[in-house]
Amino acid sequence: MIESEEDLRAKFGEVGHLASAKSRPALDRYSRQFIDLSPFLVISTADASGRADLSPRGDPPGFVQVIDDRTILIPDRPGNNRLDTMANIVANPNVGLLFFVPGFEDTLRLNGRARITDDAALLAACTVNGKPPKVGILVSVDEVFMHCAKALKRSRLWDPDYRQDRTQMPSIARIILEQTSTAVAEAEAAAIDADVEGDYKTGLY
Repeated sequence: MIESEEDLRAKFGEVGHLASAKSRPALDRYSRQFIDLSPFLVISTADASGRADLSPRGDPPGFVQVIDDRTILIPDRPGNNRLDTMANIVANPNVGLLFFVPGFEDTLRLNGRARITDDAALLAACTVNGKPPKVGILVSVDEVFMHCAKALKRSRLWDPDYRQDRTQMPSIARIILEQTSTAVAEAEAAAIDADVEGDYKTGLY
């Protein structure tokens, strides 16, 4: 078992110059362009005790607003009201973001400090289908850098031949019903499935 950074680094070679120097303290034209092209990100947060969480965020490309070179705004869309990410931010502002662009095998990493805003003027720019978000996540940039393509190349994430048939697993509603030991009749399960699908069509915004 490796229990120190010193022991860990002894297993690996030196960090390359480009890898160590690539971290930037603010957005530049390339990170701005990547964010503008991105329809999807994953945000990492932790609560006051350090318990970590990850959550996806997605919208049309450009949904993350670049306020300035040190600040971005992520709109919050309707979800299940668990509020895991935002409750964590209230307790612990440190966040990490990973931006994806379909077809790109490199990604963009951004670390910073977040806060929740309900500023109507800021959120108006995030309106979709006539509906602005109730709140947004403002992130102050501490560092941002490009991440190499090795993970996506290994996974062949965008390769159509690697797409899986969703019917290989039950629907999300049926999985959760089983996980929570909620016994329902088939007709009721089918109705819950239909409700979930209906919400996808009408409740995204």
